[in-house]
Amino acid sequence: MALAKRIIPCLDVRDGRVVKGRRFTDLVDAGDPSQLARRYSDEGADELVFLDITASLEKRKILVKVVRSVAAEIDIPFTVGGGIRSQEDAEIVLHNGADKVSINTAAVENPKLVQRLSEIYGSQCIVVAIDAKKDSSKPSGYHVYTHSGTKPSGLDALEWARKVDRLGAGEILLTSIDMDGTKDGYDIELTRTIASSVSIPVIASGGAGTPEHIYRVLAEGGADAALAASIFHFNEYPIQTVKNFLRERGVLVRS
Repeated sequence: MALAKRIIPCLDVRDGRVVKGRRFTDLVDAGDPSQLARRYSDEGADELVFLDITASLEKRKILVKVVRSVAAEIDIPFTVGGGIRSQEDAEIVLHNGADKVSINTAAVENPKLVQRLSEIYGSQCIVVAIDAKKDSSKPSGYHVYTHSGTKPSGLDALEWARKVDRLGAGEILLTSIDMDGTKDGYDIELTRTIASSVSIPVIASGGAGTPEHIYRVLAEGGADAALAASIFHFNEYPIQTVKNFLRERGVLVRS
């Protein structure tokens, strides 16, 4: 039986507030994390992702109090990332309400961390976030960036995705830096390239502007889940509107 596709709102958090930008810059305030989390849980989101977007850049720990306050408001799977650089960091987040941890910069800098966390907590608990930008010099055409999309890693996106799959990641959160915040649609080519080449679920991120965009990345891009922020934060398309649109087109989603 086919697995239901997941719709996942994302809380990009900076200084304790949810923000949203364009291509990782020009951030604007989008609300209180706890209030938004409760709304999304009530509206039928399948999961929630919380990313402390400047923790790695600022070389600091994640905002644990905010994580705890969000976790208290929801009863859906909760992924937390940003500034997680060690087993200790992951443990703190998991003990404060997260169901999964997302690692990005630390995974690139220390790939063995992916394997270690997977062995300790189980692969279902470990999400590797990959922020990719178009780059014709790379074999796949996409370059992996770290530190909130500011630092080129030298890694090819497809090669890195295959490696984290082998290391034991449970899923990949794949963000197109080029499309992030544009509302012009996901990078279907990027998503398809990665999703068709790994054995683990891929969450597509970056570019959602309409339900049609979400449909395309699931149907054409092969993503297992679609993550979105702007269209949900500002009530442009409520979650159930998106799910109804997908159902009408034959996509299996949860109620």
